[in-house]
Amino acid sequence: MKVTGFISLWTLVSLPCGQLANPAEHEDVVKHAIKLHRGKGAVIAQRKQWVLDSCRKLSGLLRQKNVVLNKLKNAIRAVEKDAGLSDEEKLFQVHTFEIFQKELNESENSVFQAIHGLQRALQGDYKDVVNMKESSRQRLEALREAAIKEEMEYVELLAAEKHQVEALKNMQHQNKSLSILDEILEDVRKAADRLEEEIEEHAFDDNKSVRGVNFEAVLRVEEDEANSKRNASKREVEDDLGLSMLIDSQNNQYILTKPRDSTIPRADHHFIKDIVTIGMLSLPCGWLCTTIGLPTMFGYIICGVLLGPSGLNSIKSIVQVETLGEFGVFFTLFLVGLEFSPERLRKVWKISLQGPCYMTILMIAFGLLWGHLLQIRPTQSVFISTCLSLSSTPLVSRFLAGSVRGDKEGDIDYSSVLLGMLVMQDVQLGLFIAVMPTLIQAGVSTYSSIFKEILRILILIGQILFSLAAVFLLCLVIKTYLIGPYYRKLHAESKGNKEILILGITAFIFLMLTITELLDVSMELGCFLAGALISSQGHMVTEEIMSCIEPIRDFLAIIFFASIGLHVFPTFVIYELTVLLFLTLSVVIMKFVLAVLVLSLILPKTSQYIKWIVSAGLAQVSEFSFVLGSRARRAGIISREVYLLILSVTTLSLLLAPALWRAAIMKCVPRPERRSST
Repeated sequence: MKVTGFISLWTLVSLPCGQLANPAEHEDVVKHAIKLHRGKGAVIAQRKQWVLDSCRKLSGLLRQKNVVLNKLKNAIRAVEKDAGLSDEEKLFQVHTFEIFQKELNESENSVFQAIHGLQRALQGDYKDVVNMKESSRQRLEALREAAIKEEMEYVELLAAEKHQVEALKNMQHQNKSLSILDEILEDVRKAADRLEEEIEEHAFDDNKSVRGVNFEAVLRVEEDEANSKRNASKREVEDDLGLSMLIDSQNNQYILTKPRDSTIPRADHHFIKDIVTIGMLSLPCGWLCTTIGLPTMFGYIICGVLLGPSGLNSIKSIVQVETLGEFGVFFTLFLVGLEFSPERLRKVWKISLQGPCYMTILMIAFGLLWGHLLQIRPTQSVFISTCLSLSSTPLVSRFLAGSVRGDKEGDIDYSSVLLGMLVMQDVQLGLFIAVMPTLIQAGVSTYSSIFKEILRILILIGQILFSLAAVFLLCLVIKTYLIGPYYRKLHAESKGNKEILILGITAFIFLMLTITELLDVSMELGCFLAGALISSQGHMVTEEIMSCIEPIRDFLAIIFFASIGLHVFPTFVIYELTVLLFLTLSVVIMKFVLAVLVLSLILPKTSQYIKWIVSAGLAQVSEFSFVLGSRARRAGIISREVYLLILSVTTLSLLLAPALWRAAIMKCVPRPERRSST
C-alpha cells in the first residue's frame, strides 16, 4: 500500500524520465503522468494499466536489489573461507563488496526520501515563509548528510584501493625472492603502517555524532600562481599536506590546525607571509611616526590598516596574527609589573581599588541615563558603558616607559597610581567577561526573572572576589618561599647562557598566567603579578631580566598593534567622520572629567596635582573593547552598527591619547622630569 500510494510520484523519477535528456521532454512526461494519475486524457483501462506497469517496475527493481544483496553476502562468506587468498586480498574483496551493499541501500533510501520530501512540500502552505524556511532547512540537512555519506564512501574506496595495492605487492613478493634490503624496507613499511594507525585520532568519526555538531558545506580554495605548471605542482603538494584554505557558507575561512598524518612536518605559509609582511612594513610606518613626533605604536597600527581588510587585504591568517599579538600584551604587562614593585603597590592599593570601581559605576549610571533618553535596551547600555570605561594598559605603559619613578617625600608617584588603576581595570575586564553570559540571558529574560539574574551576578562577583583573594594569597606564598630560590637557581644555571634565564622567566610568566586564568581572573593580571614578584628581588635582578625580555616584548608588541589596525576601517570613519568625532570627544571628555572628580575625592591633598596626569592617561578606550564588542555582536547584545561605532570611537580615542598626555605632562610635570616622560 505504501508503494502504491507514492507510485505516481515515483514515476517522476523512474525509468521513463531517466531515458530523456531534454528538459522539455521531462516536462511533457511529468504532465502526462499527472493526467494519468488524475484520470484526464486517458480512459480508465489505460489508467489502471499505467499504475500496474509502474508498480511492476518498482517492485522488480526492489526484488532485484534484494537478490544482489544476498549474492553479495554469499560472496563475502566465500571470500572469508577461501584459504588460497592472503589476508590483504580478503580484506580488499570484502571491503569492495560492503561498499557496493551500502551503495544499493543508500540509492533506495534516497528515492523514498525524495518522494516524502515532495509530499511534505505539496502539503505545505506556499504563503507561509516560516514553513518554507523549515522545509529548506530540512532539505539542507539531508543534503549535508548525503554529502558526508558520499565523502565517507569515497574515503572507503580509497582505502579499498590501498588494500588492493597491498594485495598485489604481497602476491609479487610471494612470486619472487626478496633481497635483504627489500626485506628490511618491507618491515619498515609495515611498522610505518602500524604507526599511522596508532597516532590517527579518527576525529571526524568521533565527533560527528556529538551533540551540537553540525554538518557544513565548505569550499576548498587553492592559491593561484602565475605559472600554471608551478601552480599544478603546488596544488598536488598542498592536496597531500592539507594546507589549502576552507571557506564555509558564512564566509569564514579556515586553515589546518592538526593534520591527519602527524609524521610529516608542516608549516602554514599564509601565516609566515603575514608575519614577514607586517615586519617589513612596520619599519617605514614606525619611522614615519617618529619623524613627525608621534609614538611608534601608531605606525604599527597604520601598518595593520594598510595590510588589513580595509587596505590591501593581504593578511590571510588574521586570527593567528591576533593570537600572536596577545603575547605582546602578556610581555608588556610583565615588564610593567617588573617596574612596579610590591612596595609601590601597597602604597597606592586603596586608590587603585576605589578609583576604577567608582569610574565604572559612574559610567554605567550615565550610560543608563542616556540609554533611557534614547530608548536603548538596559543590557546594551550597560555593555557599551562598561566597554568605554576601560583604558588601554599597553598604550599607557608605552607612555610611562623610561619615565622617572622617584617619589617626593609625602607624595604619591603618578605612574604608580595610573598603573595600579589600569591593573584593576584588567581585573574588571575578567569580571565582565565572566558576567557576560548572564548579561546575554538578561537581555532576553522577562521581568519576573530579573531578581534571579541579579542574584546570579552577585554570586559571580563573589566568586571573582574569592579568586582574587586566592591569587594574592598565592603570590604572598611565592614571594616568601619560592621566588628567591627559583631565581638564584636560574641565575646559577644561566652563566654564559642567557636562554636558560629567558626560558625560566617565560615559564614563570606562563605559570602565573595559567593560574589566574584557571581562577577565572584575567590572564593579564597574572602577567603583571609575575613581574611584580620578580621585582621584589631587587634592582639588579630587574635590570638583568629587563635587558633579556625587552627585545621579545618589542617584537610581539609590533604584532599586537598591527592586529589592532586590522580592525580599523578608514572608509567608515570618513563616511561618518562628524558623528564619530562628536562621539569620541564626548567619551574622552566624559572619562577625563569623571576621573578628575573621582581622584579629587580619593587622593591625598598633597598629591592632588597628579590627578590631571592620571586622568589624561585614563581618557581613552581600551583595545580590549574590540574583543568585548565582537563577543557581544555574536551574542546579539549589540547590533552591527553599534559594533562599528565602538571600534571607530576606540581607534580615534587612542589616536587622541598622545596629544592629551603631552598636554597634561607639560602642565603638571617639572621640566627636568618632562623630557623622560614624553
